[in-house]
Amino acid sequence: MKILITGATGLIGTELVQLLLQNNHHINYLTTSTSKIVNEKNFNGFYWNPTEGKIDENCLLGVEVIIHLAGASIAKRWTNDYKQELIESRVVSANLLFNTLKKNPHQVKHIISASGTAIYPDSFSQIYSEDSKDIDDSFLGNLVVKWEESVVQFNLLNIKTTVLRTGIVFSEKGGALPEIVRPIKYYAGSDFGSGKQLQSWIHLTDLVNLYNFVINNQVEGIVNGVAPNAITNHDLTVMIAKIVRRPLFLPNIPQWFMKLILGEMSSLLFTNKNIKPQRALNLGFTFKYDTTQKALQDILK
Repeated sequence: MKILITGATGLIGTELVQLLLQNNHHINYLTTSTSKIVNEKNFNGFYWNPTEGKIDENCLLGVEVIIHLAGASIAKRWTNDYKQELIESRVVSANLLFNTLKKNPHQVKHIISASGTAIYPDSFSQIYSEDSKDIDDSFLGNLVVKWEESVVQFNLLNIKTTVLRTGIVFSEKGGALPEIVRPIKYYAGSDFGSGKQLQSWIHLTDLVNLYNFVINNQVEGIVNGVAPNAITNHDLTVMIAKIVRRPLFLPNIPQWFMKLILGEMSSLLFTNKNIKPQRALNLGFTFKYDTTQKALQDILK
């Protein structure tokens, strides 16, 4: 099968490309950097610039599935300009794909897009599944709504749509985990706030396997890309400290202090979201790393 991927050089994209190539798929990918365009066996790059509305339409030749991973990193200070970039890097790029498909003959049957668990409201009592209708009234919550709307529009072209609402991705290769581990290794680890807030996460291996599962089973709609068992910030901190053999002795870090350092982005450290991957489990997907202990032992060993 020929698959088009946006965001193919990011943390998730790089790992997913390797898995799909191993499964004998042909990968086309879009990049905004001409220096990253390569043409190898079953792996071909094409230029695009969503901001300028530019795309090499040859990227779609023979493509049956699109995986949309492109989007600016949320791990930067959210100035007003950067907030706009966070939205546009996801929505404008999806709109460009939509309009390109709309005006050209194509074979695309399915688009699968990254999305975020930030759409679910903060709650210490609620357990969220894909059926949950509540939406978080925050910048990130509204961003995810716009992100998913830009994907659902592909239904108008008779293309199946799927959004993978992804939690914190655990990997040694990048993302949030190395940033969480680093201060603990340097004897500066501590809980954020009360430490009781639940955080929904997923091992990178399970996440790319879940994308592959969605492709193979033509799963449509919302899929929560999280492991079955969320963990509190306190338990995560203690578990990491134990694995890397470091003591924890500093007091809890208050939210106001982190806001001084990180700005509005600091809210990510204090949100409480208990999210279940109900659809993945119901459809028979098996998590290799279903507990935080297994995931961290694999990554930090």
